[in-house]
Amino acid sequence: MANVYHTPALLVPCMEGLQIKKNGIYVDVTFGGGGHSREILNRLGENGRLIAFDQDLDALQNVIQDKRFTFVRSNFRFLSNFLKYHEADQVDGILADLGVSFHHFDEAERGFSFRFDGALDMRMNQKAQLTAAEVLNTYSEEKLADLLFYYGELSNARKLASVIVKARADKPFSQIGDLVSLTEPFLGKDKQKKDLARLFQAIRIEVNHEMDALKAMLQQTLTVLKPGGRLVVLTYHSLEDRLVKNFMKSGNFEGKVEQDFFGNRKSPFRLVNNKVIVPDDAEIEANPRSRSAKLRIAEKIENEQ
Repeated sequence: MANVYHTPALLVPCMEGLQIKKNGIYVDVTFGGGGHSREILNRLGENGRLIAFDQDLDALQNVIQDKRFTFVRSNFRFLSNFLKYHEADQVDGILADLGVSFHHFDEAERGFSFRFDGALDMRMNQKAQLTAAEVLNTYSEEKLADLLFYYGELSNARKLASVIVKARADKPFSQIGDLVSLTEPFLGKDKQKKDLARLFQAIRIEVNHEMDALKAMLQQTLTVLKPGGRLVVLTYHSLEDRLVKNFMKSGNFEGKVEQDFFGNRKSPFRLVNNKVIVPDDAEIEANPRSRSAKLRIAEKIENEQ
């Protein structure tokens, strides 16, 4: 039996954003528990298609038995190649829910949460080589400081990196508890949990190359989305949201909108919602995971050369 291990955030706005055509081809690049995919299939006709991506082995137990459904066990950074392989070069809509599910946070052995002790793993793809422990034990102090500052937005990143490097000289990191007990004294008491969450976020992003993968996937939407196709993206932290916002506005990650000879804006997308969509109080109460969700929707308006 399928294990849908989280309620999808902003489910109805996501579906409305996709503007699902009965016989269209859609892609869920973050399959997870399958909640969004099931709703897409509910709205598709018998000739519609849904292709879903997930690199996590756990997602296999949620695969949907439906002739319209194709599951790809891979990172969404390989979007274009797999769509070609499955004879879906161009599609009508792409959905990305970039949040880490409660399922991952609740499994101590996966190492995503500071709430439990367990191995410092944090790999989304269990076959990948790089783990959180390897990052902490092998990265230079400067590289650690940079990733904690840029991916965790921690103001004391350099101090934390220094403490980590000194500690690992005596005993290499292997367990979550070791990292938490070492860093807690250097985090503000009034925001200790928030800073721990940022610390773990930074390491997780590095382990899974999340920002690089997101950029690669977004760039590929320029060629795989049909004109009029919809790009629907849920983000949960400012780094992702900034990238997605800039890309939808301009087609690049700097947010620089080009103009033609006459001064008209040139962008491959039209923003469907100029103001970001966030959950209301009722949804947050029913689904706390959605609290930090931000939904952005864009429509492809031209083919890139």
